[in-house]
Amino acid sequence: MAPKRPEGAGAFPKPVESAALKPPDPSELYAALDLGTNACRMLIAQPKGSQFHVVDSFSKSVQLGSGLERSGRLGRSSMARALQAIRVCRQKLERHGVRRMRLVATEACRRATNGKQFLSEVRQETGLRLDIIQPEEEARLAVVSCAPLVSTRTEQLLVVDIGGGSTELVWIDLSSVPHLERPRAIMRLHAGFHPQESPFPAAKVVDWISVPLGVATLRDQFRDVEDDSARFALMSWFFEESLAEFAPYKDEQTREGFQIVGTSGTVTTVAASHLGLKRYDRTKVDGLRMTSDQIDKVIRQYLELGPEGRRKDPRIGQDRQALIMSGAAILQALLRCWPTDRLSVADRGLREGLLYAQMSADGVLEDGPF
Repeated sequence: MAPKRPEGAGAFPKPVESAALKPPDPSELYAALDLGTNACRMLIAQPKGSQFHVVDSFSKSVQLGSGLERSGRLGRSSMARALQAIRVCRQKLERHGVRRMRLVATEACRRATNGKQFLSEVRQETGLRLDIIQPEEEARLAVVSCAPLVSTRTEQLLVVDIGGGSTELVWIDLSSVPHLERPRAIMRLHAGFHPQESPFPAAKVVDWISVPLGVATLRDQFRDVEDDSARFALMSWFFEESLAEFAPYKDEQTREGFQIVGTSGTVTTVAASHLGLKRYDRTKVDGLRMTSDQIDKVIRQYLELGPEGRRKDPRIGQDRQALIMSGAAILQALLRCWPTDRLSVADRGLREGLLYAQMSADGVLEDGPF
């Protein structure tokens, strides 16, 4: 005998009305916009404890630096794409009523002979003022953004930010900082790499460098090399030669107590490939630790795929496939110099650093654990 069908079986369930979310108070919001060589990105957030809660975000590939290596100028189509993206950012800022913001441009506008002129046009068209920041501030903000990922066991820290037009490296000595204070000591670097005397234990910046080679500019340097493997090898060795003036380059580093934090689309893409993700998931990538051997294995797979295989690989994605090998060449050069069992993947960077710096300066972040 068939079981009795329960009453209401097969009927559409009644919707459950959830309480409407209270919109954030505009007076609590902060914004950070990063106009880089490849992309225009923005975050709007409000402080929450010792961190912040993202209210809205925006990211768009604009390829502002396209052709910059050849002409020394920003192209018309590149500027049009960037301007359109900035208009979208303005709409979001107005919608949320944001008043506290830091809007910056980096390597492409630093190097282009018409960079300042373009930003004047942006201000006329949108009312938004973007500041061209210098390499030291860019490096400092990248370091600050990664503070939550710094292990309390780390004695020597290398933070690497692989951008579109430049790569920033910062080497930090944490050996004199108490273990539990190490992430917070990194955060305090927002005031400068050589801060004034403080009652708190300080992280010591041993050296830092901004190499004018990023994923876009390095790719453009070797665009005329047809063989895929030869081009990759040349890019990697060429980048390593640029590290000669970086003081720690000459020192062999033991793996014990040494940590690299890598922040860039290159590092997150390699991590996603290592995990075999078909769809990118920030929660699985941000904070992931990888060894030099695991990263090297992924890069070898990229080379075996070749240009056509990389274009079809869903782990790499359409936006990243044209730039992944120049980024991988930079990453391999770094790991050739400093092999590590602890490379922490950071899906964060300049925008997060800009937010942390603003909130820290205003004293709105709680002095608690990350």
